[in-house]
Parts: sequence; C-alpha cells; structure tokens
Amino acid sequence: MTDPTRDEEKRLVEHAKRDPREFGALYDRHFQQIYRFVYSRVREQTAAEDVTSEVFMKALKAMPRYQDTGRPFAAWLYQIAVNAIADRYRTLRPAQPLEDFHDLSVAGPAIEEQAAQRDEVRRIWAIVEELPSQQRTALVLKFQEDMKIEDIALAMGKTPGAVKLLIHRGVSRLRDEAGVLRPLD
Repeated sequence: MTDPTRDEEKRLVEHAKRDPREFGALYDRHFQQIYRFVYSRVREQTAAEDVTSEVFMKALKAMPRYQDTGRPFAAWLYQIAVNAIADRYRTLRPAQPLEDFHDLSVAGPAIEEQAAQRDEVRRIWAIVEELPSQQRTALVLKFQEDMKIEDIALAMGKTPGAVKLLIHRGVSRLRDEAGVLRPLD
C-alpha cells in the first residue's frame, strides 16, 4: 500500500532536482515546521528567519545531490537545520531561555489552571534549555516536532540507539530536576 502524501513528496523532490524553480512547492510545504523548529532553538524572530532562509538556500543548492533514502524529505531539512543552528550557536548564545510556545488555551480548564500549566511548561522548557546541546536537540525533535527516532537519528547524524540514549538521559534529568514528570513507556 502506498502513501499518497509520500508519493506526492517524491514527485515534488524529483521535479525540484530537475528544475530549481520547482523547489518552491517543497519550500511552501515545509517552511512552517522548519521555521518553528529553528525559532524554538534561537528564540528570536529575525535570527530564526535568517537561519530558516539559510536552511532552504542550502537545501536548494544541494537538491541535485539529494538521495531519497526512504526517510521523509523533512528529515533531510531538519538535518540541515540542526547544522545551521549549531553553526549559529558557535558564534552566539541565545539571550533568552526556551519558553512555552504551545497554545494551552484549550476550552475547559479554569484560567488559574491554565496559568499553572503554562508555568509548569515554562519551567520544564527552562530545564530543557540547560541540558547539553545534543540532549536538548533530541528532545525538541522528539517532543516538539514529534519526529520518529530514526528520523531524529538521520537529522542529528547519529544512530537510533544513540538518539534513544540522548532522549532517555534528557528525560531522566528533566524528571530529576522537575520532580513531576512521569516515566515514558
């Protein structure tokens, strides 16, 4: 059974490999998720826009060499983004801690409960911000971007086992420092 979105993506990639003007469809399809990931790491709009632009420029230049390995095209873009962010971190550190960017205002909980949830999420993300870079990246890709372990491994240039260990260590440290997280099954 074939996945129509996967087939559509393959078609878009093949068109973009042959004609750079066709890259726009891939850009439109993936811009928001790559920008959101980059912004969560650099925490400043202009810097996030610059890095995201750099990611897509690098991807466009590398399109003729892109090889479909069976992984989603987005995993390749995340790999480029991880490297671009690392390059940026080498020159400057973020001025702000990673804060909550999820909309927790779901109908239901009282305003006090929403505020408590936001505070808790901010506290957890502040702890995430203090984790070693590799653990932090693995956790963001897993829990914020909802990526599969294999795709995170590809994006980070690591084995799936190494990614699982990074996530395990990061979650363990979060659990120890936050004192409220339940173990992941």
